Amino acid sequence: MKVVKGAIVVIIGLFIFLTLISLLIPSRIVTVRAETVQADSIRLYNEIADLRNWKHWHPVFIQDSAKMNFSESSTHVNDYVEWSSNNKKNKIVISEIKFPYIKLLLQREGENDMENILTLRQVQEQGNMQVQWTSIAKQKWYPWEKFSGIFIEKMSGSGYEAALASLKVYAESHQ
Repeated sequence: MKVVKGAIVVIIGLFIFLTLISLLIPSRIVTVRAETVQADSIRLYNEIADLRNWKHWHPVFIQDSAKMNFSESSTHVNDYVEWSSNNKKNKIVISEIKFPYIKLLLQREGENDMENILTLRQVQEQGNMQVQWTSIAKQKWYPWEKFSGIFIEKMSGSGYEAALASLKVYAESHQ
């Protein structure tokens, strides 16, 4: 009986310790990726601001373009695109659109919403623009969510890099 009580005390103590440690981990995880593209700023902005144009360069949209369901328009606030992948519904909603950026909300069934911001910036070289993709994920206070947040940047960052690299190739080849 003493062994069982001791094990219970250790398990409870470990849970409290992990919970306290998780409180030190930020609940907001920010992932930032950028790519320099040689293209006209207005043309590049139109490519990222119109969700229907994402089929030209975004890997998910290229792959699943036949299964995408767009709102009537795809260039205004509250316009959206929906699709399913891995038996989960996904939705991207435009929350704000104003040159030189567009704010999007990525909603996925069973997961926290993620805010995404695509921003254009002029760089020093003539005719070059930097496209910056910022993703902000907000975690709940639960220890398992906070610890999983450590890996979000690693898992999602490669997807943003692939999308930006594809945008660069598309924009530079279709001038």
